[in-house]
Amino acid sequence: MAEYRPPMRDIFFTLDQLVDLDELCQFEAFSHTDPETIKGVLEENGRFVSEVIAPLNRVGDVQGSVHDPATNSVRTPEGFKEAYGQYVDAGWGSVPFPTEYGGGGFPWLMGIAMQEVISSANMAFSMAPLLTQGAIDLLMHHGSEEQKELYVRKMVSGEWTGTMNLTEPQAGSDVGAVKTRAVRQDDGTYRITGTKIFITFGDHDMAENIVHLVLARTPDAPAGTKGISCFVVPKYLLNEDGSPGARNDAYCVSIEHKMGIKASPTCVMSYGDGDGAVGYLIGEENQGMRYMFTMMNNARLSVGLEGLALAERAYQDALEYAQERRQGRAPGAPAGEMSPIIDHPDVRRMLLTMKSLVEAMRAIIYVNAEAIDIATYHPDPVIREAKKEFADILTPVSKGWCTDMGVEVTSLAIQVWGGMGYIEESGVAQHFRDARITPIYEGTNGIQAMDLVGRKLGLRGGEAIKEYLAMIAMLDPALIRAGDDLASVHSHLAEALTLLADTTNWMMHHGIQDPRDALAGATPYLRMFSLVTAGWLMAKQALVAHQALADGTGDADANQAKLTTARFFCEQILPQVHGLAAPVTAGHAPLYELSAAQLAG
Repeated sequence: MAEYRPPMRDIFFTLDQLVDLDELCQFEAFSHTDPETIKGVLEENGRFVSEVIAPLNRVGDVQGSVHDPATNSVRTPEGFKEAYGQYVDAGWGSVPFPTEYGGGGFPWLMGIAMQEVISSANMAFSMAPLLTQGAIDLLMHHGSEEQKELYVRKMVSGEWTGTMNLTEPQAGSDVGAVKTRAVRQDDGTYRITGTKIFITFGDHDMAENIVHLVLARTPDAPAGTKGISCFVVPKYLLNEDGSPGARNDAYCVSIEHKMGIKASPTCVMSYGDGDGAVGYLIGEENQGMRYMFTMMNNARLSVGLEGLALAERAYQDALEYAQERRQGRAPGAPAGEMSPIIDHPDVRRMLLTMKSLVEAMRAIIYVNAEAIDIATYHPDPVIREAKKEFADILTPVSKGWCTDMGVEVTSLAIQVWGGMGYIEESGVAQHFRDARITPIYEGTNGIQAMDLVGRKLGLRGGEAIKEYLAMIAMLDPALIRAGDDLASVHSHLAEALTLLADTTNWMMHHGIQDPRDALAGATPYLRMFSLVTAGWLMAKQALVAHQALADGTGDADANQAKLTTARFFCEQILPQVHGLAAPVTAGHAPLYELSAAQLAG
């Protein structure tokens, strides 16, 4: 398996040309930095990750994390604990968090770039800081000052990790079915009892404490999501000086045997087998779901980024193999010689498909992260609100489409390798297995589609989506001015946008008449919406590269490559929208023409 090479040139292109890093650095919160400093830090982070964390990817897949039933504890694979210690000592986890809690105070966009690199290098390892980020985010928004001082600082530094405990055997996507109980005590704490499943890094040996955020119900709570509260339940209770003390009644009783990310322990957590786990209420009772939703954009963006990260890693492996592997004679090759498979047209098609999808995913993820930064830090409240709305619309695209494409690209990598790709020793199959969970995490992609049609299409009575489509159309004059060089990019984007506008109108009309019609077409609609969004950003990439070539600025080879992959996307991938119109507008009736018995027969 090829060594991982952080794609810094591609990351810097996105930061320089498709988002406005200069503008972010002008905000008061980021005035201490500048784009060059950010790039320098990213390069050093890439070096650290490629040297320390990437080599453990295969080790983690082979060894996995191991549960000890005698102690109900988890041991991570060889080298993970030591690598995590180096990660913490270097301060990498703290970079995008506020300085008042010991963070570096850098933009979330920068954190996303770092997260891409670590997720590509070793997705299983990256899950520990990723889940910790979610816990930090929730506590910073809704925790008390005491909770922030006690827990957030240690999680920002990485000394302690965090988890999100939502799922139960009977409560997956339907979080309102949660049954874990929280009973208030005279001292103001709560006793937590119940079982949680699928808890990523619910127990491990890499940090001295684990801060669990647990959804539970108080005895008199209303039914459904309105009756859920959120609690801090640390693995070790804290002494008066804030150091870890007595063991809390919260244990990992088993870990799942999974298809992928085997080094990331997916735990079954038992709370309250003894006297009950001690928990501390976050905010107010019955507000747990509202608190969870404040961190949802960041969390879903991070999962979408995992699709990008694994696609990048798989593409690197496929590209190297295609250059080395000789098989058959490519058209035009000298007689009697076997050609590198990269010279065969179908392999070229697969590689260009992978490369253009990776670049489109990166553009979407980074533009989404930039929008979150602007929505948080821009001095103008009107712009903050507009960017929040934009980020809300883009989030199901980032999470849904990028994870779907992550699965497709990692599968294509196996295809490039052929039979060798199906052999575990090659290492490329791991990327596919690791990627397959991402369309399920943080709300399945069907839920992302329902979010898009059920919530986002209705923002401001539909005006938000109209403005979104109008924003894409604003690229039209620049594409026309570019002339014949970008004529195909212009025509394909214009046709796709017109089709999307028509199906959007259908969705809005029929969704009001019968929500089942909108929900039946939601998944193909999300795919169509995402393709047009990706086409818009790839068209912007084409314009940037075209202008640089015309001006003779920058690296001519790199700019020509960017132009070519953008054209390929718009000419050969974006036209898929035409095949999606029918399933989007088919309505719900065809889905129910067969009974359950007929489906089984």
